[in-house]
Amino acid sequence: MVTMLGLILVLMVGSMAGMKAHNEDLHDTVSTLAKQLMMQQLMFEERIRSDGDSGLKQCRVNNGGTKPYHMPSYSSKKGAGSCHDHSNHMRTLGIGEFVAVLNGVEFRTRHNDYLLRMPSRSSIEYEAMEDIPFPDVPQSVLAQTNVKDQIHEMQQYFKAFQNQDSTIRNYKPYFKPVLCYLEGAWTTDSDDTITEPYESDRHWLDAHSWKDLEQKIRFNAYAGRKSTLENYAFLPRKIMSLINDTIPVMAQWNYRILCHPLKKDLPTDRFRVVDDLGTRMMFYRNLDQHTGSRRARFQLPTKDAPWNEYSDKMTSHRELLDELMEQIPGKDNYGAFHVDEAFGLKAHKVKSLETKNAGYYHRWYQTDKKGAMGLSLRHRGFADKNVFMAMTRQTKVAPMEVEDCKGEGSDRVCKKYKQRWTYAIPLEIVYMTPLLKWNPYDIEYKGDASSPKGQSVEENGKRTGGFSRATAYNGTHHQLYYHTPAEFFQGRVVDVDKADTFKGSSGVLDKRGIVRPMTSSGTRVVLPNIPYIGMVRQRYPIMPIHSEGNAIWKELSALKDIIMDLKHYGYMMEKLPDGSKPKLKDYLKHSYNEKGYKFYLDYASGAPGAYVGRHRHHFILLKEDMETLKSRRPVTVITTENNGHSHMITVRIPGSRAVGEPKMFRCDGEEVCWDGHTRMMHIKRDGEAPRFYNGRN
Repeated sequence: MVTMLGLILVLMVGSMAGMKAHNEDLHDTVSTLAKQLMMQQLMFEERIRSDGDSGLKQCRVNNGGTKPYHMPSYSSKKGAGSCHDHSNHMRTLGIGEFVAVLNGVEFRTRHNDYLLRMPSRSSIEYEAMEDIPFPDVPQSVLAQTNVKDQIHEMQQYFKAFQNQDSTIRNYKPYFKPVLCYLEGAWTTDSDDTITEPYESDRHWLDAHSWKDLEQKIRFNAYAGRKSTLENYAFLPRKIMSLINDTIPVMAQWNYRILCHPLKKDLPTDRFRVVDDLGTRMMFYRNLDQHTGSRRARFQLPTKDAPWNEYSDKMTSHRELLDELMEQIPGKDNYGAFHVDEAFGLKAHKVKSLETKNAGYYHRWYQTDKKGAMGLSLRHRGFADKNVFMAMTRQTKVAPMEVEDCKGEGSDRVCKKYKQRWTYAIPLEIVYMTPLLKWNPYDIEYKGDASSPKGQSVEENGKRTGGFSRATAYNGTHHQLYYHTPAEFFQGRVVDVDKADTFKGSSGVLDKRGIVRPMTSSGTRVVLPNIPYIGMVRQRYPIMPIHSEGNAIWKELSALKDIIMDLKHYGYMMEKLPDGSKPKLKDYLKHSYNEKGYKFYLDYASGAPGAYVGRHRHHFILLKEDMETLKSRRPVTVITTENNGHSHMITVRIPGSRAVGEPKMFRCDGEEVCWDGHTRMMHIKRDGEAPRFYNGRN
């Protein structure tokens, strides 16, 4: 018996040892597979990052054609990003489904139709938002004694805005620019829940869990179907980390569209239409016709100056768009403050020792230590021009950790960093107008459409906006926002789309029971014709395009500029259209007077202990840079690379009168360059020196 028990014990011990070994093997296998899945996801995102920048990629196909450009791309026949009008809604801006990329994450949205809402100014709660206040109605409009005179006075404000002329009326307090943006983040939602990305009057994610939404997307992709109401979205999931190298921690991608009221006026001459040839050829529009359409995209200059005073150029650091986007907070809302100290390198503001507030969206920063290229200036991402990033403390945003070790042996010191980031790109700039508050006929506004009072506007479908007392709307609610007299506009609405929900005009009962012909007061892409003023654009799409970061796009863009503007770029042709070879001297005057002047720094060989070989750098000062110097303001540029490094230098003209030749007075944030360049600069001799340096022009 004892022998038998001993044998059993031996077998059990052996079995347990075998099971332990088996479990260890299984543990290692699961760990290896999980890590491989994480690596494949990283490889997938890295491939997308290298294929292009953050931006829009594709709209839904809703038409055919014999040419590739007849089909939708990042613009559809509806508009740029499928934008359209829901101006009968109080706060809704129409924009359809699209595929986008944010920091290498490709996803597809539901039909968006977002609201004029902003991050909360009073709460730091996750996803806390509030309505953007509407501009007031000018007092000079309200002071008029009848509606006809109110209409005429209000039209003068629109004329002033259209012409950007404050001498007609002081329009700026009543036409407020709002920057609307697309934001994305990896969240900690489990697959049996679902979080609506943001509020919309018209659309929602039609699923009871992320798992349910994923299955609907898979089926529709398999069967080629779509959600009738366009309420499905492809929002990926991934393994964010592993617990004990085996238990996966999942992250769910989600996005939202939100807006931010800009701190100051943005003149409309800061917008230049982007010549999207494929979009133009969809309807065979010339550039002027295209500019007035919904399909037009716009871009901002690098400096806060009109385009007609500006030349295209390569930039060295922050642009006008950075100034605007840096006003927008991440998930911690206004008042957020975060310091990015990863790898022991604190992020600073550009050209400043002040700590960078990483809680607001940004793409440029500086660090304490210069990099391998000799610069401390940094751009978020490896090669993504468009992505803006912000840090957050919100626990619902999935974190990422890294361990950074320095030193060897007993001197080895390690530190862990744990951060949470969100990503954003601009979508459009919208000008809110006083029409949002103006109500000259004193129509009763009854609030939410679903409230008992709001339901009386339509009386269960009996009232349809007709022009009899029985069929006119009985007041208005937030989805039938008709407060503008129809006679404010003249003629029909142009460039309409089936997705639009407003009527040209509707009958609405005022408080005395009189039927008033009214039109919608919400936001439109382009307003209908205003007598003696024309059609006024409210929405300026400025969304970047994913493909713009692709090498093929860059090559085609360069070719397009040369072909479309031979007057300026003809010298780049191998042969001109007439078969002759272009002569550089025919273009030299334009090249130097408009494109800029090339300067060289003095030769340098390095500082003591840092010999880098005899070398020099050059840089370009453009016409507007020279005007800046003339006005006694400094200009900062980045030099060319030579001997494995470049410099960020700040240039100015010494003296209070800004007369004489410019000199360098800052190099990489220091008074002198680390490799010995002096402050002297020399203009390239084959170009004419700027006349203003002698102080006599």
